[in-house]
Amino acid sequence: MHESQCLELDLHRLELRYAAARVLEPRAVERLARSIEKSGQLMPCIGVAEGERVVLLDGYRRIAALKRLARDTAFVERWACTLAEGLISVLCRTQARAFAAIEEALLIRELTEGLGLTQNELARRCGRDVSWVCRRLQLISGLPQNVLSAVREGTLSSWVAARVVAPLARANAEHAERLLENLRAAPLSSRELKCWFEHYRGASQVTRERLITYPRLFLQALRESGEARALERLRAGPEGECVADARSIQVLLARLRRRLPRVCEQSLPEVLLDALGRLRLTLEAFVPELKSYCEHDPRGNLHGGARDESPRPLAARDQPGAQALA
Repeated sequence: MHESQCLELDLHRLELRYAAARVLEPRAVERLARSIEKSGQLMPCIGVAEGERVVLLDGYRRIAALKRLARDTAFVERWACTLAEGLISVLCRTQARAFAAIEEALLIRELTEGLGLTQNELARRCGRDVSWVCRRLQLISGLPQNVLSAVREGTLSSWVAARVVAPLARANAEHAERLLENLRAAPLSSRELKCWFEHYRGASQVTRERLITYPRLFLQALRESGEARALERLRAGPEGECVADARSIQVLLARLRRRLPRVCEQSLPEVLLDALGRLRLTLEAFVPELKSYCEHDPRGNLHGGARDESPRPLAARDQPGAQALA
């Protein structure tokens, strides 16, 4: 533990050197501001003295909340240690709020690039594996500065930044910038952006341009299309679902018949032989039933006994492999 002293300091004496390594989350700041207005600042910020000023290590949301309330001072726990020791202690703290992974990554970058610690030394002093340090740094290794800023502002989640915007920026920087501008004006959830990006990757250049220009409109149209399909299924009833299933099976079988001759030019793998054997059993069991339905005789007892209302599929251990059917 470091020697510390709790002081009430003027905000102008605090150096917010690591503000870029923290995620603000405006709603969290609003909640903190309401709490401070009602009950005062319950938890002190943490800082390390450097000359006449104090470098703030933890408590950036509290400072933002105090500024929102037009307060001039903050309670700060001033630690008697070096910046590196202070940052490592903040990184290891478990009583405060959990850090987002990207915040950990940004602090680790400050420690390695700004203060010269090696990854091995940092891992040892944090009680972590070196692989943990590497994984955290990989989170931000490919993220442009504007993307990191968007994460800090709460416009993007760290997941969206790493899985959607960063790959998009590497492929098309202009599209990534325009997407960020649209998200600042009209934010989308992580789930919505995941869906959007899946469609973007499979779209033509012309369609991609529309997806970038109108991301929310596209998702709204997609949602309405899904609702229309759900209404159509409801309107069609079980008969309509059977029609759709029959057509899907017909398409799949046609595709399988086209592909199999090309595959059969070489020896078939065991997994394919087993799948074909199971398919053959299923089709042989279904053909008599299909014939009965086509002859408009659903009452026909095709199994020589009482008709099972919910026939169970054959257990895997009772189904012979394809070799036994040859």
